[in-house]
Amino acid sequence: MGILSGKKALIVGVASKHSIAYGIAEAFAREGAEMAFTYQNEKLQSRVEKFAEQWGSKLTFPCDVASDEQIDQVFEQLGKHWDNIDIIIHAVGYAPAHELDGNYVDVTTRDGFRIAHDISSYSFVALAKGAREMMHEGSSLLTLSYLGAERVLQNYNVMGLAKASLEANVRYMAASLGKEGIRVNGISAGPIKTLAASGIKSFRRMLAENAKQAPLRRNVTTEEVGNAAAFMSSDLASGITGEILYVDGGFNITGMAEMDA
Repeated sequence: MGILSGKKALIVGVASKHSIAYGIAEAFAREGAEMAFTYQNEKLQSRVEKFAEQWGSKLTFPCDVASDEQIDQVFEQLGKHWDNIDIIIHAVGYAPAHELDGNYVDVTTRDGFRIAHDISSYSFVALAKGAREMMHEGSSLLTLSYLGAERVLQNYNVMGLAKASLEANVRYMAASLGKEGIRVNGISAGPIKTLAASGIKSFRRMLAENAKQAPLRRNVTTEEVGNAAAFMSSDLASGITGEILYVDGGFNITGMAEMDA
């Protein structure tokens, strides 16, 4: 019996084997969860269907999180298979690539700012709205953030502001849904070489510097984030809501890299 046995989880954001959402799904499958998945467009459909199949699921649904109509359709279709939903994983973030390269003030545009916040932050509460009737006391929502929400990181730019919005979203959603016994949390993962991260200029250098400064002297893996997500989504974490859990090898506690004696 795994810690998620009997739980039904919708995972939004599996895009590749290197995605954090993939690591979460792997952990959820190991811990006994029944899963459903969404895919953004037809280009990703067959890939996500193959992933779902390897985890024993045939439940995959199209969902562009920028569309309330598509979000509503996901839960309408999911309701034909499940009576309720225990877990929602929100692993979605996006900003136009040109906004993630250069001086923040120079490269940020009104449209890029809007898109980053809509896709990366608003979509989390939009999913909660769509799932409201299927959620129940004990249900859990979990999203993914990054340290750029709190600190200035070169080239992270408007995504830093979008992640700050997302973390505030966690707190406000936790307060809003807590009276119904629904928990809302986030994981702030260290930098991981994912498809989304590849759009950030100098990301390889960021990985190297992170590993050098983190107390564990290494970067974290999608498997480690997946294990943390399994815990946060399980009944073992029933008293935790409105929190951002750091899974970053301790990088967030450091002030500067160690200097040679």
